[in-house]
Amino acid sequence: MDIAPSDRTILSMLQANARERLETIAAEAGVSVATVQRRIRAMKAEGVIAADVAQLSPAALGFPMSFVILVELERERIDQLDAFRRKVRDEPQVQQCYYITGDADFALIALARDMDDYQALTHRLFFDDSNVKRFRTSVVMDRSKVSLDVPLED
Repeated sequence: MDIAPSDRTILSMLQANARERLETIAAEAGVSVATVQRRIRAMKAEGVIAADVAQLSPAALGFPMSFVILVELERERIDQLDAFRRKVRDEPQVQQCYYITGDADFALIALARDMDDYQALTHRLFFDDSNVKRFRTSVVMDRSKVSLDVPLED
C-alpha cells in the first residue's frame, strides 16, 4: 500500500489518540473528512492499522509489577515452538512475547500483582513445561517508556 504524506498525518494523529475527531484529522492532513474516513478504512483493510485500543494502567488495575523474562527451550521443533506460543498467548499476564535470536528463544513482558503472583505465573508457564530449559527474569524498576508507536518519517 502506498502511504501518502496525508496518510502519515492521519496515522500520526491516530497513533497519539485513536479517538481523535475526523474533522481535526482532516484539517491537519489537508483533506476532506470523507477522504480521512476512506483512507482509514483502506489502511485497516490493508493491515496498516492493526487495532484501535485503549492503553490501560497496570498499576491502577492491581498489577504494579512488570518483568522482562528471557526463556530458553530444550528443543525448537516447530510444534514445540507453537505450543509455547499458544500457552503464552493464552496467559493474560503476559503482555508481549517475542521469538528472538541469541542466548534465549523468547523474550516476554509480563505483569504480576506481587511476587507470589509472579511465582504462580512461573509455575504455570515454565516449571510445568518440560520443554523450558531455563528462564531468567529482570524486575522492571521503572516503566520509562511504554509504546507500540511506529516512526512515521518519510
